[in-house]
Amino acid sequence: MSVQSAAADVDVDLGQLFASLARNWLRILLAVLVVTGLAFALASLATKHYKAQTQVEIVPRESVYTRPAGSNNDGDKPILDEQGVATQVQIISSNEILKQVAQKLGLSRLHEFDETINMSAMSRVLILLGLKTDPMDVPADERVLKKMREKLNVYGVEKTRIIAIEFSSEDPKLAASVPDAIAAAYIAGQGAAKRESNSAAADFLAPEIADLSKQVKDAEAKVAAYRAQSDLLIGGNNSVLATQQLAELTTELSRVRANRAAAEGTADNVRKALQNGGSLDSLPEVLSSDLIQRLRERQVELRANIADMSTTLLDNHPRIRAAKSQLADLDAQIRSEAQKIMRGLVMQADAAKARESQLVADVNTLKAASAQAGEQQVDLDALQRDAAAKRQQLELYLTNYREAASRQDRNYVPVDARVVSAASVPSEPYFPKIGPIVGAAAAASLLLAAVFTLLRELFSGRAMRPARRVRLEPIDEVPMPPAAYEEPLIRPEPAVASAFANRDAEAPWPDTATDPQPLPSAEAEVEPTEQAEPAAMPEYASEPEPVAVPRPRSVLGEIDIEKAAEKLIASGAARAIFVSPEGDEAAASAVLVAREVSDAGLRVLLLDLTASGAASRPMLDSGLFPGITNLLASQSQFSDVIHADLYSDCHVIPVGTADPVLAMRAADRLPIIMQSLTTAYDLVVVECGPADAQGISRLGGETTEVFLSMLEPDDEVTQAAVKLIESGYPDLTLVTPLGHEPPGTPVPGRRSAA
Repeated sequence: MSVQSAAADVDVDLGQLFASLARNWLRILLAVLVVTGLAFALASLATKHYKAQTQVEIVPRESVYTRPAGSNNDGDKPILDEQGVATQVQIISSNEILKQVAQKLGLSRLHEFDETINMSAMSRVLILLGLKTDPMDVPADERVLKKMREKLNVYGVEKTRIIAIEFSSEDPKLAASVPDAIAAAYIAGQGAAKRESNSAAADFLAPEIADLSKQVKDAEAKVAAYRAQSDLLIGGNNSVLATQQLAELTTELSRVRANRAAAEGTADNVRKALQNGGSLDSLPEVLSSDLIQRLRERQVELRANIADMSTTLLDNHPRIRAAKSQLADLDAQIRSEAQKIMRGLVMQADAAKARESQLVADVNTLKAASAQAGEQQVDLDALQRDAAAKRQQLELYLTNYREAASRQDRNYVPVDARVVSAASVPSEPYFPKIGPIVGAAAAASLLLAAVFTLLRELFSGRAMRPARRVRLEPIDEVPMPPAAYEEPLIRPEPAVASAFANRDAEAPWPDTATDPQPLPSAEAEVEPTEQAEPAAMPEYASEPEPVAVPRPRSVLGEIDIEKAAEKLIASGAARAIFVSPEGDEAAASAVLVAREVSDAGLRVLLLDLTASGAASRPMLDSGLFPGITNLLASQSQFSDVIHADLYSDCHVIPVGTADPVLAMRAADRLPIIMQSLTTAYDLVVVECGPADAQGISRLGGETTEVFLSMLEPDDEVTQAAVKLIESGYPDLTLVTPLGHEPPGTPVPGRRSAA
């Protein structure tokens, strides 16, 4: 059995707990009816409040026909972002507008907004006693504004350009009148602000226009005077006359130079043709002469006659000789005419050269004049720009002034806001809502009454019952021959019997938790199994429980798992060392004892030092976890090698996966590791397997208990016990796992890995 506190031996009887609701239904119903009736009465007697809402849209109201010239639709739009709407909300709820509405509707004469009117006697008494602030200390306007703000709610409708104005009042008509009046005051205020701005603009533009008119006149006079002073005459192309003349002379100079070059080239060609005796027919200037053309025709005619006469006459014939003489004269005349043409071309080239020289001189003169005119033109352009800018500004001011004056005369200033939904007189109050209030009161009172009933039943103890304990049939039963009930199976050696007899005489160990009896000595005989009857528990007289038949005790005086756990808890031991001479099967004692102590509420860790991992494998369902060998080999840290038991709250350090030879080289670190584990846990259980006294010497310390796990009381167990006692462990305790579930089986009431 587990060692638990008395408070942990009781459970909550849920059936008994919730049955208290049925037993106390009348009380619960009465409480609900009382609370519901009070809520209904308070809601019915409460002052009714009505709420109305007016919606104002922020939108441009300017028409396309009246929009000022030069403006566009986008420039006239108001600020429609979130900050702009929030600004308009603050303007609507400003003190100025609220004061106008309060004065217009006469709210200061109503008791709802000024509690000094018709003040009750109770309030006067409280004021005299100093329990209430005298409202007369606050100015009347501030009292009215304070009440209006408490009843007013102005907010922008999400994702729209609409501002909602909500107002609540005891009078439904007043609840509708106030938001409409606030909206009207807001729109009127915006219009007044626009008219004021328009009037200010007109007043500003009038003197500015007069000043600009004078400035424009002076600027244009300066332009004309400077133009006359600098002789900057304007030509046909709207340019200075000197610059225009320079351009024309430059064009003429280019033409004259071209003619001169052409005349000189033609004269050179004619001269070369005359000097070399070449043909003059290829020269266009010679061919263009009418005289030369006629001489050429006569020359052709004579050559034809000479050819005709040569057919009948000899070369010395007078007629042929006369014709040849005429032909020579014609050649001489043609050359003479060509020389004349050449001289004419030379004279033409000389004239063009002279004209070129004259034009070059004129161009140089105009260049200087044009440069001076350019400098003067810069100053003139500056004066013209100044005059043009002032005239443009004057024209703009004149246009704006005419528009502002016309709007002022006609009193036309559209406001960028309009009422899209006027407030209507509410027919039903928004507070109090009798139905929801009564329903909420009924639900809350029912819940509180039920909770109060359950808590009272729970704290009275009537809903508590003793915790149920389940005894399981043992899985492994050791068959005993009939003779075992009459004589001991094994006679231990005198040293073992003496050790156990002395230990039992000094500190007898109880057989059960409720009826302590001394353990039998080594010479005592074991009572038959049939005489061991479990004590009946009154709490479970109506529920039969499975009873495990206890195993007959041997002469060695071993104890079971529960007794071993109780001994560890009672002694406050920090370490429990288990030696299993019979091998892996006996290592179950360490696992079962560790779980039993963990179930009692202590922090327990099991350290597996067996070679095969017989103790940790049933707790982890695997032998591949890092463990003590990894820690000794410096391959892992404490957080890596400590694992949770799958079937209890116990922790376990398995054997590990490192090389055992490498790990044993650091076996001197075991005392340090044990000290660290003892500091962190209430109890450290070490399963050493078939170890001897020298093997477990490094694991001991203060408040250490040594246990010898056994399955059969044979010679091997007896010899191991004798050696341990002789080696300095006289308080050796024998424990057996027989009669308990195997370590890998989950026990009811413990945490299951599933």
